[in-house]
Amino acid sequence: MTSRSSTAPDSSVPPVFVTGSAGHVGANLVRRLLDDGVRVRVLLRDEDNNEGLEGLDVERAFGDIRDLEATRQALSGCRGVYHCAAYVSTIEGNRAHRRDLFECNVLGTRNVLQAAREAEAGRVVVTGSFSAVGYDLDDPSAPSNETMQFYPMERTMPYERSKSLVEQECWRAAATGQDVVVATCCAVVGGADFFPSRLGRTLCDYTDGKLRAYVDGGFEFVAARDIVEGHLLCMRHGRSGEKYIFSSEYKTISDIIDLYEEVSGIPRPGRRIPARLMLVFSEVASFYLSRFHPRFPQRFTPGAIRLLRKCRHADTGKAKRELGYRPTGIRDAVHEAYAFHYSRGAISNPRAKRPRAPAPNPHGAGQAESPVPDRAMRLMPDGSPT
Repeated sequence: MTSRSSTAPDSSVPPVFVTGSAGHVGANLVRRLLDDGVRVRVLLRDEDNNEGLEGLDVERAFGDIRDLEATRQALSGCRGVYHCAAYVSTIEGNRAHRRDLFECNVLGTRNVLQAAREAEAGRVVVTGSFSAVGYDLDDPSAPSNETMQFYPMERTMPYERSKSLVEQECWRAAATGQDVVVATCCAVVGGADFFPSRLGRTLCDYTDGKLRAYVDGGFEFVAARDIVEGHLLCMRHGRSGEKYIFSSEYKTISDIIDLYEEVSGIPRPGRRIPARLMLVFSEVASFYLSRFHPRFPQRFTPGAIRLLRKCRHADTGKAKRELGYRPTGIRDAVHEAYAFHYSRGAISNPRAKRPRAPAPNPHGAGQAESPVPDRAMRLMPDGSPT
């Protein structure tokens, strides 16, 4: 297969280092970097699904961010680091699950920062999470900004706590003089979703008629192309020791279902379940599944429903003022996500519409996805996003 580069990378220039390159954010970021003619080195694990890197002209290093020495070796000679790797989960899980979250997200970030510091690799942009941003305790739906502290005095998901600790690792490194910026990510929508993500899997289930009801609530969503642009802006213009929130739009779940109906042509389910009621059922189901069937995918977990009930909004003013961030929208991102999954054969409903032609990228780079090919005759692998 051919390279994604529209300009051949300069072999005399040190490569940019990317972790989590096969995940949703990372796969889109690598494609954008290649389209911009940037030389890229990625860190992969042999046991992971690395399909998102197939056919791409990238340097491959194998190792685990939980292994400091392996991370040192992989990062050696690089200039500029994007740390996108994370274990993403909305379940409480068992003791082993929570330890994996801590070791991958927190200790892994510490190792990446230390390896970058020792290699004198320059700026590190770390992918943060909006769930680690605080909110107005008296009005959770009021817009949250970067100054608001994570609130640990209520029940939170282990993932949320781990991403808050990731930020602490970043601030500790910045306090010693390391150049580190956090790009805070909301719920990502778009193509190059190879795992797939929870949203990607839900879109496929909706189109195949497996989603017979939905929960009310809302959250901040970010187009894949926008969060990639946010990472690049952080690398170019961000202030060290600062974080920036990147979102495209706030949407209710009903809004998202409307978009799913638009792209697929499949009528929306008529049943809306109140989040308060669904929370009760999800607590029982998640308790059972987490302990006896931990690999079974859970769509509406208690943690996810608690987030949706807050209807949290994001204030992206800092990124707009300091970095020149200009978000696009979620409608095109849903179309891109649908085209990606349709082309890979992840949608089996014969009544599903063919995707529309891809829209141009307003950020001025190459498309995150190629024009839609004929439907592939194989299904996507299933699994939790990491």
